[in-house]
Amino acid sequence: MKKLLLLTLGVVSLFFSDYAAGRISQPAYNFSDSTINDSLLKQIASVDPKDGFKDLFIKGANADGFNTAQLNPLAISFVSDYMEQFGSRLMKMKTWGKPYFDVMSNILTQHKLPAELKYLSVIESDLKSYAVSWAGAVGPWQFMPATARNLGLRVSRSVDERTDFHKSTHAAARYLTQLFGIYGDWLLVIAAYNCGPGGVNSAIRKSGSRNFWKLQYHLPAESRKHVKKFIATHYIMEGEGGVTTLTKKEADKILVNSANYNEADVNTMNISGKYNSLVISQFVKMDLAVFNQLNPNFDKNLSANGAIDLRLPADKMLLFQANRPQILEQSIKLLLTMDGR
Repeated sequence: MKKLLLLTLGVVSLFFSDYAAGRISQPAYNFSDSTINDSLLKQIASVDPKDGFKDLFIKGANADGFNTAQLNPLAISFVSDYMEQFGSRLMKMKTWGKPYFDVMSNILTQHKLPAELKYLSVIESDLKSYAVSWAGAVGPWQFMPATARNLGLRVSRSVDERTDFHKSTHAAARYLTQLFGIYGDWLLVIAAYNCGPGGVNSAIRKSGSRNFWKLQYHLPAESRKHVKKFIATHYIMEGEGGVTTLTKKEADKILVNSANYNEADVNTMNISGKYNSLVISQFVKMDLAVFNQLNPNFDKNLSANGAIDLRLPADKMLLFQANRPQILEQSIKLLLTMDGR
């Protein structure tokens, strides 16, 4: 796998290395090369593309042995600020944009890609078919003319398939597949989508890391912010809990487990103070999605009312009581970090 990835990176980097940062840097690469496409498709077929979110979420295992996911703490501050600024608008888009999201989800799934990548189009164009950038990128996926043509789209004076939601999403899926074949990490893919693989490769060399959080300051500022916008949009659109990187079976199991709690299983305690749902869930070793099922809108309600009834399974409540001082301390530190951004 590593040899194939290095070989692919070496071949593709020959095409990408001369491009500068910025939207205009989208590589004019011939994606119809069947040899490279076949290699990449075989590589991606052997890897769960959802694993490419490894730097976006912290993964672990609960007592039942299946994966859980929580938002990476390094993303929390940016997400918090972004939610405050744009959360309301994005939640409205979640409603009026559903027909577009459904189309994109279906197409991305056909290409065996995570449907959550549809949120990249929100960052690119606000789901506007005829969006045009300063550099001449067009459509919901903001393709430059040369890139669009190499991805199989017709672009001429009379026809511009970049504005076609179906065709441009298929093209975006092909491009994202190629980029995932290089990096195996969606945060780096999204950075490359913005600044070109040359910019990401340079950041990797300078930082000595393939972890977005370690190499981010070697990326162009616009690309760094582009990735963080995707993280925030992804989180806002999917709702608190960040379970979207799980398989459907795993996500369903979390919801079943939370639904199986009855009143006899759940203890209630009225608490006040600057507690945070993420910190509590980490200390009591509980998936954040399950915590939110039992305590919907916990952070907002606690902030608004000053006190709240905390609902936890009996064993988790014992953990909360045993770690209450540390939970409060860490919650306050997290809130100070958010306020200091």
